[in-house]
Amino acid sequence: MSIHDFIDSQVKSNDVVVFMKGTPQFPMCGFSGQVAHIMGLLGVDYKGINVLDSDEIRQGIKEYTNWPTIPQVFVKGEFVGGCDIVREMYQSGELQTLLEEQGVVVAGRATA
Repeated sequence: MSIHDFIDSQVKSNDVVVFMKGTPQFPMCGFSGQVAHIMGLLGVDYKGINVLDSDEIRQGIKEYTNWPTIPQVFVKGEFVGGCDIVREMYQSGELQTLLEEQGVVVAGRATA
């Protein structure tokens, strides 16, 4: 399986995926930590993929999205953005709306 195929399968088989430095429990950079914190505040169950485990994943995700920075957040197979975008969306309420519209459980609430 190519790295592109691996990334594609992760993005498409999980409701929310965060390619990050470190893990959801132990982020290894401030930006990944901010995204993990926001997901925690929202109670969102997500798959964290540690790009520090593999140079191939770290470079592959940047090529997959044509986005130069980590973390990278995906919801229902769609690239949402990095830390700044996710933080701004959270602060405006847009992230919660997006998640709920996509059927992702937010803060323990089941959605239609």
